[in-house]
Parts: sequence; C-alpha cells; structure tokens
Amino acid sequence: MKSVTINGERLWQSLMDMAKIGATEKGGCCRLALTELDKEARDLFVQWCEAAGCSITVDQMGNIFARRPGHNNDLPPIMTGSHLDTQPTGGRFDGVFGVLAGVEILRTLQDHKIETTAPIEVSVWTNEEGSRFAPAMMGSGVVAGRFTLEEILAKTDIDGKVLGDELRRIGYAGDVPAEARPIGAFFEAHIEQGPYLEAEGKTIGVVNKGQGQRWYDVTISGRESHAGTTPMPLRSDALTAAAKLVSEVERIANANQPHACGTVGFMQIHPNSRNTIPGRVTMSVDLRHPEDPILSKMDGELKRFCEQLSGADGVELKLDPIWYYAPVIFSDECIKAVREGALAHGYSHMDIFAGAGHDACYIADIAPASMIFIPCEDGISHNEIENAERTDLVAGCNVLLSAMIERANAG
Repeated sequence: MKSVTINGERLWQSLMDMAKIGATEKGGCCRLALTELDKEARDLFVQWCEAAGCSITVDQMGNIFARRPGHNNDLPPIMTGSHLDTQPTGGRFDGVFGVLAGVEILRTLQDHKIETTAPIEVSVWTNEEGSRFAPAMMGSGVVAGRFTLEEILAKTDIDGKVLGDELRRIGYAGDVPAEARPIGAFFEAHIEQGPYLEAEGKTIGVVNKGQGQRWYDVTISGRESHAGTTPMPLRSDALTAAAKLVSEVERIANANQPHACGTVGFMQIHPNSRNTIPGRVTMSVDLRHPEDPILSKMDGELKRFCEQLSGADGVELKLDPIWYYAPVIFSDECIKAVREGALAHGYSHMDIFAGAGHDACYIADIAPASMIFIPCEDGISHNEIENAERTDLVAGCNVLLSAMIERANAG
C-alpha cells in the first residue's frame, strides 16, 4: 500500500525525544530494565499511544499493549513492537526504533482516518536486553511459554534486587495474565546490528529466520595466594584457566564458520587485587549459529573442553547452561507481506537472518511473525555511537505500515 506513508520528521523527533531519557555523553542511551529511566520511557510511550486514541493494558510481566480498534474487534490484532530497555552503553535505535515505528503507525492511521479490519496493537516487551536481569527477552519469553512467570519474577540483578519487586516499584506490575494471547501477525522493525545490508547497498532486510543462541554462566575456582612468593608450578590460578576458556570460545566460533559466533562478554575476578593470584572467576559464554545442528556441535565442544579444564592446574570449573533457544523460521505470509511492502515503495531489499535475539523470535512460537531490518552505520550496535540514517528509518517504518495494513485487512 504505497498511497499512505508515515511522517518521517515526526518519527525522527519521537526517536530523539526518547533518546533524551538516559542520554549518555557519547550520544547513546543507558536505560536498564526496570530502572527509573525505564519507567520514564514507558510513561512517555503510554502518553503518546493514549493521545493516538489507544487503550493500554499491562500484563504481570510488565509488557505494555497499546490497542487501536479495528472494524472487527473479534479478530486477533496485527501487532508490532520491540523494547525500550538498553545496554549500559547502548545506542538510540536498538529496540526503540521498533516501538516508535509502531507509535508512528498508530498516528498515521489516525491522521488518515484509516480503519483496519482487524485491530492494531503496539507492544513494549520487558527486559529484552538481558543486561540487568538474565536471561534476555524475558517479557516475550513468558508470554510465549519459554519461561514461567514465577521463575522470571524471582530473578535478581547483580545487587540482589528482585525483578518482581522492581516491576512493582516502577508501577508496571500489571494484572493481565502474562500468557499466550491471540495475535493475527507480529512484525518487528529493527536496525540490523550487523554489516550486511550496508555492504550490499540494500535498504530493507526481509528477515526469514532468527539465529539460535546458547548462554552459559561459568564459575572457575582456584586458590588465592601471594603473587610474589608462590612458585608458578604450585599455583591454582582461576584467571589463567579463564583465559584458556576465552581462547577456546574463539576457536569454537572460528571452527564452525560461516555464521558462527562466540563471545565472552562478562567477567568478574576475585579478589581483583594486583598482587594476589585470582582465586575465583565468574564469566559468561555466548554461542550462536542459525543452524541448530551446528549450534549443538558447538555446545558439545564447549562442554568437552570445560570437562578437561576442570581439575587441571588445581582449578574447578562449573558450567551452567542458563538459556537456549533454537533457530527460528519466520512465517511465509509475514515474510511475503514485508517483501511486497518493500517492492510497493521501491526500496532495494534482500533476504537476511537475524543474528541477534529479538522478541519476534519468541512470539513466532505463538503467532505468524517476521522482522524488518534497516542498515546501521558500520554494522555497529550495543554501542553509544550506534547510528542509522533518517531515510532508512522512514523506509523501514513505511514497509512496516504496508505489511501491517495488508495483514490487518487480509481476513
């Protein structure tokens, strides 16, 4: 549907207004999940959606749903959305673009007095990033049945604060059951967070599948001792063992190309003293691949190495697999709607897979789903310098509008 397009300047201004909440010195954002800044962002979203004529509901996981009625409200809604929480040194577009593209669609439909057959909903999913509370994608994961509400509400952050308590503290512990809900189709617009669209000179990524992920927590226990008086053969150095594991994670990823990724992104060292041999290291491991057999192979390689490392050099290693989801295959009808939206507007496009985890990957368990990617500068994300061109943001939102209208009027 090319005749109706979004207001690009309004979309950009909304993004910049939201970026002021938790703005960092380098031009990024820090809005950790369920902090006061997250509350402020949520409040602004609710205010904008109510002004666009929507009703608001909040479920027990703090997920927010802004609903615009359709001609037949007995039909399941066509939904879009993403998240407002960020990494500690996050950017202005990761997640928030998908939410505010949805807000712009609500406003555009209102401007043009367009009534869709099915209702339209825009969602904000709780704690997608998994930075303050692990694992990631909690809100959509509970709704999709990947996690139980009870286990997620009991999760704690590094300071011991309980997720359920924090939800209540910021006023977003809703009373609507956090469970699977009728959804006619779900679309998520997002920056690519990778280099492929920019390298190929394409404006729209038609996302046909999502990469699988395995997350692990690792604890390595050695023995603290004096750095100057303990001979090298008598040491039980937890950090030396951790370094070997970091190298193995990199080897596993390089040995399973193309597309394999392996990352150690978190590490704590105890006692973290210059002249004391480290006695304990806690760290994370993140393995990813779009093909499940290869991801399972990587998992096996990691576990075998950890078994060999534990007990060697006087250290003990505990590997705790805390999160897994299989690669996701998105809905053919939703992929087609995205592709036709790109064609209708004359945007260059290509098929692509989602290298990162996204809420759409979980919602695909319970509803037809797909994603729309736009380029980001140098493929950089989870970084304060993350950037996207206005024209690409507008293009992604226009494709989202076309896809949602097509699906909303399909029945």
